[in-house]
Amino acid sequence: MKPIGLLIKEELHRQERGITWFARKLACDRSNIYRLFEKESIDTGLLLRICLVLQHDFFSEYAQHYRDRLKELQDSVEMEN
Repeated sequence: MKPIGLLIKEELHRQERGITWFARKLACDRSNIYRLFEKESIDTGLLLRICLVLQHDFFSEYAQHYRDRLKELQDSVEMEN
């Protein structure tokens, strides 16, 4: 799975939103947004705020990734038995 910062950056681009707009909505400095894009992981409280601002559920993306990986692991264990 892609790092969360990259997923956020891609969603912002998909919505054709600018860095300044995003920083204003999150009440932070533009430089913080650029640092956010570099993150592998972020605080869930911040992620919730980002989900609300972008109206995009990043939690569901990670949950689906978890379910897919869990199924793969379960399938591989079953094949070993």
